[in-house]
Amino acid sequence: MKLTLKIWRQRNAADKGRMASYELDDVSPDMSFLEMLDVLNERLIIEGDDPVAFDHDCREGICGMCSLVIDGTAHGPQRATTTCQLHMRHFKDGDVITIEPWRASAFPVIKDLVVDRSAFDRIIQAGGYVSAPTGSAPEAASIPIPQADAHDAFDAATCIGCGACVAACPNASAMLFTAAKITHLGLMPQGQPERYGRVTAMVDQMDAEGFGGCTNTGECTSVCPKGIPLETISRLNADLLKATAKG
Repeated sequence: MKLTLKIWRQRNAADKGRMASYELDDVSPDMSFLEMLDVLNERLIIEGDDPVAFDHDCREGICGMCSLVIDGTAHGPQRATTTCQLHMRHFKDGDVITIEPWRASAFPVIKDLVVDRSAFDRIIQAGGYVSAPTGSAPEAASIPIPQADAHDAFDAATCIGCGACVAACPNASAMLFTAAKITHLGLMPQGQPERYGRVTAMVDQMDAEGFGGCTNTGECTSVCPKGIPLETISRLNADLLKATAKG
């Protein structure tokens, strides 16, 4: 395959940035998207140019690092797929592919396609944990949990914190991420003592980081590689209302 890549290049946070165009030949359909970028970077290094900076770690769809907007869609055209698990067979010979970083004021660009997502870490630090002493791990069946709650909690816990929801949202809202972290703890017995303090603290921190408000457009869940449903935002809102009523 022969491709034309239009890639956002930005030397540092202070640089204005620009789109740069690269021609790449002999791209195998069996390559992952990141492997294709590796090939481009090998060529750029040989030619004495600066390689394209992009985030990656596990390359197994687990860590959430591979944050790219591909042709205007976070993580690319394949639904429920991270960028690292997207393969070039989903593109055609001669395609022009536009590659950009997450676009959100709360995710400032560090270099090229790499953004600072430490705002997510601070939201977690505000309350995304259980601090009550629980002792050693109990037997799995010793605490009765309704099966539906267990399934919903597990589904919410699959959030990998990649930030695609923020990149896709027209308001750059972090509600889906925050709701997923609140939901998976709020549905479990161990998460009950801090349930309402947690939602207040995490939502306050989310707002302080400069993320936009949620208007339920649903773009977040459509690009989420783990398919976190909008119902998690409803649960967050319900808990926030109860926390507000409790004072």
